[in-house]
Amino acid sequence: MSRILIAEDEPRIAAFLEKGLRANGFTSEIAKDADEVICLALNESFDLLLLDLGLPIKDGLTVLEELRGQGAQLPIIILSARDDLTDKVAGLEGGADDYVTKPFRFEELLARVRLRLRTRQKSSIQEETELRAGNLVLDLRTRRVQVKDKDVELPTREFSLLETFLRHKGQVLSREQILDHVWGYDYDPGSNIVDVYVGYLRKKLGSGLIETVRGIGYRLRT
Repeated sequence: MSRILIAEDEPRIAAFLEKGLRANGFTSEIAKDADEVICLALNESFDLLLLDLGLPIKDGLTVLEELRGQGAQLPIIILSARDDLTDKVAGLEGGADDYVTKPFRFEELLARVRLRLRTRQKSSIQEETELRAGNLVLDLRTRRVQVKDKDVELPTREFSLLETFLRHKGQVLSREQILDHVWGYDYDPGSNIVDVYVGYLRKKLGSGLIETVRGIGYRLRT
């Protein structure tokens, strides 16, 4: 579930946004002034920021500049009654991902929010090059595996099995799910091939990494 930070000092508008987002499956938190926005955006985990320009303490454009200057990468949609082209250009060139003028229809804002979240999700998937769990690192580009900074050689199938576990950290995977992810339909589901390859990984990576969940399958400890 995506979490959205609402930077809006007008209670009526903030409540309207919070209610609409909640009705569409989002969670949200309201920040009422610039300092609170900056603190929350930099120290907590949000998927998107709705930023009003007319905030107390500091102007929204200043907030935008400070957030981007301190490395905040979450998508930011400006909400403002300022419909002058100069303000729109300043906001977009200052690092905002979108600019919506007030008054607006919630349906349009919702569509823009979903678009920015989809774009961010695709970008994060494309940029993902490493999977980690504790001292274990799997590099997707070089197909290199390290445990406590020491290289571990894994054949293709073992590498794919480890990647599957890392992409589902903490989740219990049944043998059938693992067969589907790693082997496709090349093997009989009644085969013990999964157990054999889990054994290979345990020998190379340590016996405590992959936990057996009796009667179900396996789980990568996090």
